[in-house]
Amino acid sequence: MTFTPEVWDGVVRRLRAELPEFVCEAFIDNLAVKTCGDGLYLLCPTAFHRDRVRGHYSGSIRKCIEKELGRTVEFEIGVREAGSPTLGTPELTPKLAPKPAPERTPTPPAPAARKHPRATQRPLLRPALTFDSFIVGRCNALAREASLAVVRDEDPQLSQLYLCAGPGLGKTHLARALCSEARANGMRPVYTSAEAFTNEFLGALRSRQTARFKQKFRQQCDLLVVEDVGFLQGKETTQLEFFHTVQHLRDAGSRTVFTGPRLPQSFTGLETRVRSQLADGFVAELGTPDAEVRREILRAKAAAGGIRLPDESIELLVESVRGSVRELESVLIQLVTTASLLKKPIDRALTAEALAKQGADRPESLPQLEIAGVVKLVASSFQTTQEEMSSKSRRKQVLIPRQLAMYLCRRYTDASLADIGCAFGRDHPSVRNAISKIERAILEKAPLRYQVEALVEKLDLLRT
Repeated sequence: MTFTPEVWDGVVRRLRAELPEFVCEAFIDNLAVKTCGDGLYLLCPTAFHRDRVRGHYSGSIRKCIEKELGRTVEFEIGVREAGSPTLGTPELTPKLAPKPAPERTPTPPAPAARKHPRATQRPLLRPALTFDSFIVGRCNALAREASLAVVRDEDPQLSQLYLCAGPGLGKTHLARALCSEARANGMRPVYTSAEAFTNEFLGALRSRQTARFKQKFRQQCDLLVVEDVGFLQGKETTQLEFFHTVQHLRDAGSRTVFTGPRLPQSFTGLETRVRSQLADGFVAELGTPDAEVRREILRAKAAAGGIRLPDESIELLVESVRGSVRELESVLIQLVTTASLLKKPIDRALTAEALAKQGADRPESLPQLEIAGVVKLVASSFQTTQEEMSSKSRRKQVLIPRQLAMYLCRRYTDASLADIGCAFGRDHPSVRNAISKIERAILEKAPLRYQVEALVEKLDLLRT
């Protein structure tokens, strides 16, 4: 029996019956198949995919091919690189995928990710930071309602809001939700951090483009959201520009929202008029989430990632983690990653194990790695270069490895966020955001959990 596209369709169907759906989405659907004599080439988009398929799924593939053909077929697993020559006969693809062009070309097209019809049922994406996805309780209800009132202009006297809370309690969620709501209402929001505002202002001064800066923050802004205003302490020139920008917006009838870890008057490094200006609007504090809010947050995050979290595990987490939402999320990441690495279902015992590990110091016997070593390993695994990862490119092929490298540098080195950012030509808020994105994606995207698992295994070998 000749190995035709229909035969490969049958192999894929058998693999879907044997392997978890997310494994097929992450690794099987991305395979390009070519015949060469009596053998096969299974070509993967990256070296990471190749290593994963070789190490974990080659046996299942071999068995399913034998069942479909009734005989043994030898195959090799490699990487399909751009510019590589065509290997023998045209590429075989499942029937649901677009058919290849009849003409053969020296360079085959890059394999397109093919989605199984059931894939759309899995909630792989992180819920948007909107008001609807914000879990409300007594600890934060006032802050949410005040935010809605500001952006919907429900109270003419409520045009400025200051959100006060410690880290990980929902300030950023509300700040982002405000911008999303503003765009939906046809407004022109500008979202920034105090550090980014400072850098952009100083850059405008150096390049003599302050007119463009003022146009962005004054003329083209209906809602200004500035996070972490405490960063402005001690920066007199920036404080002056900040004060006049806010005053201009207020005089023009625009709305302003600020966030900070403390009440405005407690920032001794801010000028008196800036502190007074920040405190002049409505001040809403977000408190530590109570048990009911923590419970709902866990359920929402588990549902968003397609993760089954038993009630007994939820209750144990609720009782054990009573700090910020970020701490709760951190423990959940530990639990989900542990379950993935050990191939175990999540239960009370595994939850207790994850709780015990959370916050524990790394073994002193294992040496810490250098940033360069981590970056080199990640770059090699994704077939990119350290120079590309440090570039300004936002292409997915560069962005994902860059974020993973930042996350792993934080985990495997003693470097500060600023040091990690310096290695990539970024500031430390960019590093912090990248780490947060990877931590959340570990919860919500099974393919990424596999990538992190593979990289962790390699980094652990480097430390031994």
